[in-house]
Amino acid sequence: MKKVLSFVLVFTLAFTLFAGCGANSKQGNKKIIVGASPTPHAEILAVAKEVLKEKGYELEIKEFTDYVQPNLTLESKELDANYFQHTPYLNDFNAEHKTNLVSIAEIHYEPLGIYPGKTKTLDDLKDGAQVAIPNDTTNEARALLLLEAQGLIKVDPNAGLKATINDIVENPKNLKIIEIEAAQLVRSLADVDIAVINGNYAIQAGMNAMTDSLAREEKDSAAATTYANILVVRKGDENREDLKALVEALKSDKVKQFIEEKYKGSVVPVF
Repeated sequence: MKKVLSFVLVFTLAFTLFAGCGANSKQGNKKIIVGASPTPHAEILAVAKEVLKEKGYELEIKEFTDYVQPNLTLESKELDANYFQHTPYLNDFNAEHKTNLVSIAEIHYEPLGIYPGKTKTLDDLKDGAQVAIPNDTTNEARALLLLEAQGLIKVDPNAGLKATINDIVENPKNLKIIEIEAAQLVRSLADVDIAVINGNYAIQAGMNAMTDSLAREEKDSAAATTYANILVVRKGDENREDLKALVEALKSDKVKQFIEEKYKGSVVPVF
């Protein structure tokens, strides 16, 4: 009988300890799942992950190679946040897809650049040269404005950030503007004279806007604030403590130093 009681006591104690450990483990599991473009966003998040770990949070980074799925996945509650886009793109996405996503922090800015393809300088562009630009609404307008800043075209000033190729009012060199999905622009370089490429895709291809582009948006331009890359969450989650901790980590000195040393001007912290 004593043996039975001893066995029951040991079993009960072991079960209690096991259950207690499980409860503690569950209570201490502060996982944040964030969707991001591979470069530079996921790389920046990897540094923030180290900062978050010190605060007791686990950061899981899910990489996406397009500009649509990260928002749809966040809306469907498979992510806690995403980090890949700027405010004009988010606003257009919300309007088009009836989503309710909001920005909670501006983290960095990536200058849009004009990169050489078949033609190596802007002065050498011939009549009818082919120019590839992003096909999404906000980045297309941004690309057209950058081309305008180089004196290559003129855009209807009333179009603003909604400008498309239909809003080009002057095109003295009869440039053939080709709209291509942003993720495919680097691959198009061999087939066009020049291409206007988003910063993250240029970096991913080993190009730096500061050293490899023919022209780029300046860091003190309006674009630097308008197109700052943001941390996005579902509306209503803005005050979650874990997401506040994520913002603090992304705006830490450790992350700022990493951005400045790693990207050398092709990614600029805005905090």
